[in-house]
Amino acid sequence: MELDAGHLNIPYADKITHFIFYMVFGFVGCLSLRERTFGSLGIRKTVQVVLVVAIAYGIIIEFLQYTVTTDRMAEFGDVLANTLGAFAGIGLIRWVFSKKNPLKWKF
Repeated sequence: MELDAGHLNIPYADKITHFIFYMVFGFVGCLSLRERTFGSLGIRKTVQVVLVVAIAYGIIIEFLQYTVTTDRMAEFGDVLANTLGAFAGIGLIRWVFSKKNPLKWKF
C-alpha cells in the first residue's frame, strides 16, 4: 500500500512512517511505564517490557492484516521497520537517561 504524499514521490514513505511511529512508541512507552510504576522498575526491565510489547504488537497487527482484512497486505518490511523503530526509541531513551545526561531514572 502506498502512502499518499501528494505530488511528492518519497520512496519507502510507508516504511519511514512505521519506523518513526515505533520509535515514538518505544520512547513514550518507556516514559509511560516509568510513570505508571512510579519509577519502581529499573530502566533495564522497562526497556525489555516495552521492546517485547512493541515488537509483539507490530507482528500481531501485520498478522491480522494478513488474516482478517481483504484490502490490506501484511509485509515483512513493515515488521522490520517497526522493530528497528522500537530499538531506536529504546536507544533514545537509554541515551536520554545515560550517565552523561542530567536526567535520572529514579525520582
